[in-house]
Amino acid sequence: MNTQTLMIQGTTSDAGKSMLVTALCRWLSRRGVRVAPFKPQNMALNSVVSVNGGEIGRAQAVQAFAAGVAPHTDMNPVLLKPNTDKSAQVIIHGHAISNMSAHGFHNYKAIAMGAVLESHARLTAQYDQVIVEGAGSPAEINLRSNDIANMGFAEAVDCPVILIADIDRGGVFAHLVGTLMLLSESEQARIKGFVINRFRGDIALLKPGLDWLEEYTGKPVLGVLPYLQGLHLEAEDALPHTSDFIVPTEHAYLDVIVPAYPRISNHTDFDPLRIHPQVNLQFIGPGDTIPPADLIILPGSKSVRADLDWLRKQGWELAIRRHLRYGGKLIGICGGFQMLGKLIHDPVGLEGNAGSTQGLAFFDMQTTLQPDKLLRNVQGTLVCKGASVTGYEIHCGVTTFQKKYKPAVYFAQGIDGAMSDDDLIMGSYLHGLFESADACAALLAWAGLDDSSQPLNYHAVCNAAINRLADSVDQYLDTNRLSQLLNLSSLSA
Repeated sequence: MNTQTLMIQGTTSDAGKSMLVTALCRWLSRRGVRVAPFKPQNMALNSVVSVNGGEIGRAQAVQAFAAGVAPHTDMNPVLLKPNTDKSAQVIIHGHAISNMSAHGFHNYKAIAMGAVLESHARLTAQYDQVIVEGAGSPAEINLRSNDIANMGFAEAVDCPVILIADIDRGGVFAHLVGTLMLLSESEQARIKGFVINRFRGDIALLKPGLDWLEEYTGKPVLGVLPYLQGLHLEAEDALPHTSDFIVPTEHAYLDVIVPAYPRISNHTDFDPLRIHPQVNLQFIGPGDTIPPADLIILPGSKSVRADLDWLRKQGWELAIRRHLRYGGKLIGICGGFQMLGKLIHDPVGLEGNAGSTQGLAFFDMQTTLQPDKLLRNVQGTLVCKGASVTGYEIHCGVTTFQKKYKPAVYFAQGIDGAMSDDDLIMGSYLHGLFESADACAALLAWAGLDDSSQPLNYHAVCNAAINRLADSVDQYLDTNRLSQLLNLSSLSA
């Protein structure tokens, strides 16, 4: 069996696969092991630009950071970005090849497997260990044919598998045993142990269940990870739960609201605000009352025209205009920036039916969606307060202005975005605006935060969280068995 590769599969979505891969990448890296993350197929609207200029899931970039390596398209060779409930943009080795229906992609998976195996081979040639994240659950029997995301991949490369389940959901033993029973004999043999995630309570009360599970299945429980309160780890795709928000305790704070439209993309842009001690951030979903705020941010979107229609139906256009009349600030990022113009054209139907949609008309500009997507990492200076900023662009829209505005960002070569003449509205294609400490502080001051005495070092927060995860591997998992599974005889428990 290929002990250079270890795969983490989950009984459900959000069972803890991304978290455990991240933890293992840091755990191995701290011991001097050259390790890389890998996810054969990812369906997510949170993505980043890799070091080699392609697009991959944000979760794999976080895992690469945990491993101490630069994110590369080989770490996520197949990325699916849903346009609708039944179709998605298919990205292979970092670049979009077409839009496909769910049925069309199912038939395409045999070809996609070639890209997956190519990337995996390149990673195993460069690294000592490759830690692989599955997708969803391996027990989704309707997707077993031509599977490239779970056991189909594990069988193809002959790697061992750890199965993780979230006890916080309830029914953890049914999840583990039921998943195991729905696998073939060869797939069952591939599972080398279980990990239970997000446990809180007295472990002694869980012990009889663990003993039963091991006896019934003949497979070891490799450990029980606790529910880590206050842990910040970027979500792979879904919006964070309300319980994951940190409520500000300071008296001087800024109210920020973000519409959670159906195809919101890169909502991790707002994680620095979500955990900022002086910011009260709220995602406002369908049917929710739109509360007063100091700052409204229109996020990125995978279906800009459809999400703009949704925005109007939810009453946001009137709410935004009222907000601006009272001196509130507005930021549009990527697709949200495109919505601020007069027209959005999709002449070939890249994101739905071909046609044009009237924008909010805060800027005299038009955007035309084109097949070629711009992917780049950038550094620059915000016009606002002159703060330095780093980020990345992922968009297929080309925006043209019919009037000259101050740009939002200056780059070494070129400019980005626009600032309104009254200084109330800012638009930018730049994702990651709030991740740089200086840029975050400058934008919050522009939005009305009078006292920014608690600047946030977002990258330090992320790094500390990853270290907590690696520490939990040391403390709560059977590292002797892990070392044996990975053939790492030099590692001690």
